[in-house]
Amino acid sequence: MPLNVEKISSNRAFGGEFNKYKFNSPVLGGTIAQFNVFIPAQASEKLSPVIYYLAGLTCTEDTGAWKGGFIRDAAEEGIALVFPDTSPRGAGVEGEDESWDFGSAAGFYINATNSKWSKHYNMYDHIVKELPEAIKELGIALDLSRSSLMGHSMGGHGALSIYLKNLDKFRSASAFSAIFNPSNPECQWGRKAFSGYLNGGQEEGKANDATELIRTVKGQKVAILADYGDADKFYQEKQLLPENFITAVKEAGFDESQVQIRSRPGYDHSYYFISTFAPAHVKFHAEHLREY
Repeated sequence: MPLNVEKISSNRAFGGEFNKYKFNSPVLGGTIAQFNVFIPAQASEKLSPVIYYLAGLTCTEDTGAWKGGFIRDAAEEGIALVFPDTSPRGAGVEGEDESWDFGSAAGFYINATNSKWSKHYNMYDHIVKELPEAIKELGIALDLSRSSLMGHSMGGHGALSIYLKNLDKFRSASAFSAIFNPSNPECQWGRKAFSGYLNGGQEEGKANDATELIRTVKGQKVAILADYGDADKFYQEKQLLPENFITAVKEAGFDESQVQIRSRPGYDHSYYFISTFAPAHVKFHAEHLREY
């Protein structure tokens, strides 16, 4: 069935186009899904590879586009950027708007199995399956066979976990201030999300946890870059737990040529931090998105 994607707006940016689209999403229970796409100028001559940027808690499809500082560098590399929303909107599920870290703007990039949430809260399928189909329907000159993932905080968790479950679909993943180990009892965000969305709670959540997943791809080719700030209050409050991921990476036998995790002294959780290191992340993906 066609998704009947509609263009809402279009702006010129760095020689390319920045477009906003919407469609009625079957995966998200019939709610209206919005997403942004930056199409570089090079797409007029050849298909452009794609980076999906997954934003964090409280954010929308606009947050990373407006604040991240990715578009200039993506334009120079001839890479398209796709910015999805962070949850369904207006699903009408009781309690979805009661807190900032669960429900609206906090879909956690998983498929809910709790029947209360499972009709609408399926952001994993939205990112991995539905959004690529929507882009194909538009006929944009993008090469979806050359795709990578990038994200911040909750979106960093999404980028890493989706990548590790789909190494055949994505060439690389990077993250800023990721929630590296959400199924760990110390991580309050993960505990709240998994206990709410999943019938099996944090135990079921391990299937969507980068620290658990990295062990399952031992011996395979991976390309991961992650940065976090040691002045990040959420790092200090044990929401991010990068040390657990680093331990799992070493136990799985990966070295720095495959997985780079960098602590940035003095940096926090904000988009000031993200925009500082955004050029390095785009360049990292560009290396992996080149045509074979």
